[in-house]
Amino acid sequence: MHSSPRPSRRTVLGAAAAASTALALGVPGTANAADTAAADRRRVRALIGRMSIEEKIGQLFVMRVYGHSATAPDPADVAANQAEIGVANAAELIAKYHVGGIIYFAWAHNTRDPHQIADLSNGIQRASRIPLLISTDQEHGAVARVGSPATLFPGGMALGAGGSTKDARRAAAVAGAELAAMGITQDYAPVADVNVNPANPVIGVRSFGADPKAVAALVAAQVEGYQRAGVAATAKHFPGHGDTGTDSHYALPIITHSLEEWRRLDAPPFRAAIAAGIDSIMTAHILVPALDDSGDPATLSHPILTGILREELGYDGVVVTDSLGMEGVRQKYGDDRVPVLALKAGADQLLNPPVMETAWQGVLAAVRSGELTEERLDESLTRILMLKARRGLLDDPYVTHRGVDRTVGTRGHLAEADRITERTVTLLANQGALPLPAHRGLLVVGADPAAPSGTGGPPTAVLGAALTALGHTAQVLPTGTAPGQATIDQAVAAARGKDAVVVATYNVTGASAGQIALVAALVATGVPVVQIAIRNPYDIARLDGVAASLATFGWTDVSMRAAARVLAGRVRPTGKLPVAVPAADDPARTLYPVGWGLRY
Repeated sequence: MHSSPRPSRRTVLGAAAAASTALALGVPGTANAADTAAADRRRVRALIGRMSIEEKIGQLFVMRVYGHSATAPDPADVAANQAEIGVANAAELIAKYHVGGIIYFAWAHNTRDPHQIADLSNGIQRASRIPLLISTDQEHGAVARVGSPATLFPGGMALGAGGSTKDARRAAAVAGAELAAMGITQDYAPVADVNVNPANPVIGVRSFGADPKAVAALVAAQVEGYQRAGVAATAKHFPGHGDTGTDSHYALPIITHSLEEWRRLDAPPFRAAIAAGIDSIMTAHILVPALDDSGDPATLSHPILTGILREELGYDGVVVTDSLGMEGVRQKYGDDRVPVLALKAGADQLLNPPVMETAWQGVLAAVRSGELTEERLDESLTRILMLKARRGLLDDPYVTHRGVDRTVGTRGHLAEADRITERTVTLLANQGALPLPAHRGLLVVGADPAAPSGTGGPPTAVLGAALTALGHTAQVLPTGTAPGQATIDQAVAAARGKDAVVVATYNVTGASAGQIALVAALVATGVPVVQIAIRNPYDIARLDGVAASLATFGWTDVSMRAAARVLAGRVRPTGKLPVAVPAADDPARTLYPVGWGLRY
């Protein structure tokens, strides 16, 4: 155990609150922002002054933990915790390491339903003397950890296609309010990467688009929306992960932008986030030689995190690393050194190390040797605790079931999500097939990727049900992302006698022989084929002969329902491409430019 006798949580927070109250005495009425910040700073100093070195180190870590409960997870989750972390549950993790944050994942069984999430959040807060920042990756679209019955919105590129800062701000405000109601106070969103590489395997539709100015405006809008709802927004992944063909989860990408290109392409969304008062910025595990030629990834780069982010861009908020379990940050240094080097580079929060004991002991050893000073710890602690104060955690970190019921997945929120999503659907091509005439007999086929949050789907079933509800007769035949000849033959047979075929495609590349063959075989039947790109919008470049093509930029239920309404003519398509679609045989040639979008 790494704990030592400390004052109780009530004593610590009570003393800090008393100091804050004393500072505020004599100020009539509501304190202005400067008074509030001064009171918070005094309060934070009081907290830091009562913390041991071990507690200070722990406050810098944000860690995963398995289970739906802070004290009584299921036996399989207890076993996973013991195997990976050496504790049984979240309460033991907090007691042993004094962590300052917990990150929720659906795969860690943290997010079963809204009431359970609220109870888990409360249990975590009860286990700690100092309230924790509870975080998650709720970008919406392709990355969402909290699913239905919470409200799900379209992701970044879909909102980019919608082009409305009002819609982006409102989506973040609703999403933020629902997260806050469940006790989640730090969201690792919005994505501020400018996706200029169609082959990007890790960002893609998570980005708002390829135009830095447009991305910057939408990032700022979402920062405002989340933070007005009481949730710390996190712009990611600094200094910009949008132009890479490598996934930093598995390798170390290299961004070859010059300094001038970086300032023109990658920097604007982060500048906009900072101007909007962003609470936190997440680092990227990428090499950017023009910014630092040492061979260190940005997460471990003092020239990038301190020289550029802190000094050039003037950011003094919380810097959180991307997950320290990703291979992009583990190739050059050991897991005991990575967190130390991240702190020396300028990071504050150390996210999800692969082995908590190794990372924690690495930082402790660096402090004991003098490589990291206690003053350096206090710099990051001050930023983290000031963030907790701004988000109200030092006053009351708890949530209620009543608050959940009044906020999460309400009829009004769900209706807003539907309306916003309708405005993102983009019509790329139409040979007169759309809108579908009334009462058509349809075949719905194609890819059925799993729902990002683990709730909803499969996409073809949702699409078919929505079209049927709109008056059509839809037969659903899921064919997957790699259909074989038997499946293709089955689809061709089912298409005969139908008025149209709707085929959902998913990331069609030169290696997607099955999807390409499926579409070609369906086109050959003579039945009009309507293709929907349910993830990346580039699929149409490899598909010939379709009668119409839509892009939804996502495959969650809300996107599939919106696509159905557009197909049926209940709403008109208004989305515009936020990225260009290049020709498959010549990437330098553009088939559909940024801003393309047909109407009817």
